[in-house]
Amino acid sequence: GARASGRHAVRPVSGLRVALDGPGSSGKSSVGAAAAAELGYRFLDTGIVYRAITLAAVMRDIDPTDAEALVAVVPELQLVADDHGNLCRVRLADEDVTDRLHVGQVDRNVSAISAQPQVRAALLERQREVAAPGDVILAGRDIGTVVLPDAELKLYLEVSAEERARRRAAQRGVAFASAEGQGILADLVRRDHLDSTREIAPLQIAEDAVIVTSDGQEFAETVAEVVRLIRHAAERTADA
Repeated sequence: GARASGRHAVRPVSGLRVALDGPGSSGKSSVGAAAAAELGYRFLDTGIVYRAITLAAVMRDIDPTDAEALVAVVPELQLVADDHGNLCRVRLADEDVTDRLHVGQVDRNVSAISAQPQVRAALLERQREVAAPGDVILAGRDIGTVVLPDAELKLYLEVSAEERARRRAAQRGVAFASAEGQGILADLVRRDHLDSTREIAPLQIAEDAVIVTSDGQEFAETVAEVVRLIRHAAERTADA
């Protein structure tokens, strides 16, 4: 059905499940959310569910290697949609914790916790449930390879570590050349390495993914390209 989005109702083009993968801070969540709003799709940045589990570990003093205790938190997680169908808010045991998902302690521990096979398995089902009805974009690092290997469209957002670090430094109001700015770059490079070399669900490009490169592109141009690719895939699916 049509869902109201801002000024006018947008009809979803057709029941596609779109996988949008890319490295940390590549803009997947903002690009995905903007494209979904334009298409009348629902959107989930799967990183927030891993961050929510990590925040629970920090708040409750759970050892990041205690997979059993981490998995026990999963049923307490609730995803809440905004007016656009963007599942961007997280409740943990009925408390909205969205605004605490990006604190430093979460940043530092999310990779280790995301690498736990049992944690990924528990969150996998949750992500697939969200995607099942279609008309949805799921953003993450392993959507096209692991979460939705049969997605109707797989996109991979490619952005150099340097460009990502510049954007993140600008967001935080620090100079890229400063020690803090260079620290951001070092963190991203380290995280890319961890994410792409881990045994479980490493960051990799699905064989059938379309690569979208956003270096040197305005945000709106990247969104427009993603929207165009999704519309094209929807037309192809409708004709099939």
